[in-house]
Amino acid sequence: MKTMLLTMSATVALLANSEELYKNCAGCHGEHGELSAMGQSKIITAQESNLTVKQLTAYKEGELNQYGLGNIMLLQLSKLSPEEIKELAIYIENMDKNSSSE
Repeated sequence: MKTMLLTMSATVALLANSEELYKNCAGCHGEHGELSAMGQSKIITAQESNLTVKQLTAYKEGELNQYGLGNIMLLQLSKLSPEEIKELAIYIENMDKNSSSE
């Protein structure tokens, strides 16, 4: 029982941090990833996390400039660690589930 409570607490803390990380994304992608950023990108809700990690890492390293949004993404991601990028990607992958719990 104690292990289950600790796991649940860790999950809640991770979700709270993920929501905080996503706040920087919401201005362009929408509160639940439902918008096409700047009217150009694909909608990101429920995008597979491995693809998101690959794309976000490439944006952060200046190697990706999809839809001409590379500089904006580079600025947004510049301070995120690889662990935070992975956490954000998992949050995005589960975004349809995250938004349905509100």
